[in-house]
Amino acid sequence: MSFLFTSESVSEGHPDKICDQLSDAILDAMLTADPNSYCAAECFTTTNLVLVGGEIKSNAKIDVESIVRETIRKIGYTNEEYGINADTCEVIIRLHEQSADIAQGVNEGEGLHKEIGAGDQGLMFGYACKQTDEYMPLPIILSHKLMETLAKWRKSGKLKYLRPDSKAQVTVAYDDNRQPLYVDTVVLSTQHDPDVSHEQIEHDIKTQLIPSVIPASLITNDTKYFINPTGRFVIGGPHGDAGLTGRKIVVDTYGGWIPHGGGAFSGKDYTKVDRSAAYMARYVAKNLVAANVADELEIQVAYAIGVSQPVSVHVNTFGTSKLFNTEILDLIKSTFDLSPAGINQHLHLKQAIYSQTAAYGHFGRTDLNLPWENCDKVDDIKHYIKEHHLASQAS
Repeated sequence: MSFLFTSESVSEGHPDKICDQLSDAILDAMLTADPNSYCAAECFTTTNLVLVGGEIKSNAKIDVESIVRETIRKIGYTNEEYGINADTCEVIIRLHEQSADIAQGVNEGEGLHKEIGAGDQGLMFGYACKQTDEYMPLPIILSHKLMETLAKWRKSGKLKYLRPDSKAQVTVAYDDNRQPLYVDTVVLSTQHDPDVSHEQIEHDIKTQLIPSVIPASLITNDTKYFINPTGRFVIGGPHGDAGLTGRKIVVDTYGGWIPHGGGAFSGKDYTKVDRSAAYMARYVAKNLVAANVADELEIQVAYAIGVSQPVSVHVNTFGTSKLFNTEILDLIKSTFDLSPAGINQHLHLKQAIYSQTAAYGHFGRTDLNLPWENCDKVDDIKHYIKEHHLASQAS
């Protein structure tokens, strides 16, 4: 073993994740009614209360309160005992129109630069590797799958005592080549009914949930487990902790394996490069790794508000590519349009596809048809390498 690395995920019933789902549900409703909507919707939740605020510009007429209640209902908060109930919670809405100063930077033909510009300055990261079939780091993939499976079991009634709030954390041991060896530690806390014993929960998680998610080949006799380590988790969700949109950004991306960048995703339309450029960076990295340009690749892009092209692009292949970084950058420039308009045109980001990403990760989602997860540029990349006579691993 060379080092240990840990990532975490949280369930759809976690208070911060509730807010992410609310923000994206509002965005999706607006895009369904008006694909040209601009949206930056933020949510806050605490005991039996949801506050919605932010800036929008849209011709859509949507019932925000109904969207909030239906989203909370789907998550599973339908009982007064949980501290928030979809049917009785207070919903406060404070949405107003987007700043005209920002709008002129993202509207074509307005502002100092006439192209569609970035909705804000900022830096974003994308990443892909060959640790998993999803081209993602193993710890975050395992953490997400634990949470997603637990939620399915809760909703199906397989474990009847489960409540919506939960979180998982997986520690993986790596060798000197940054390749995973085995799972060192699993930490999992799940909200539950008051009449179930800690011993029952621990038994079910260790003997049913974990073996259904983590391959036996990754488990050793020394793998450690911490299941509900406080001994009790009845009070949870917004009643246990307040929730905010955008507070689980590392959960949303790569589990801390690479940097995240400056901003959150949920509730933002494609002009907010915090979201769209991070999606595009993932798309670029995944296609390059799938084309065998590198076994592992990180890309950083940065933007100025109102300006269409990134102010910088940086790549790191961690010594796994035969290409020089300058050659990879030229390949990216030739193959991918990193302007907000180009990103939207290729990834079709005016679609109402965001609510499904607001829990269990935005990347590596083989259960969803997300445009930034497609590997449809692999042939173009290989053709470029062949045409430019580059000494690549690509085959």
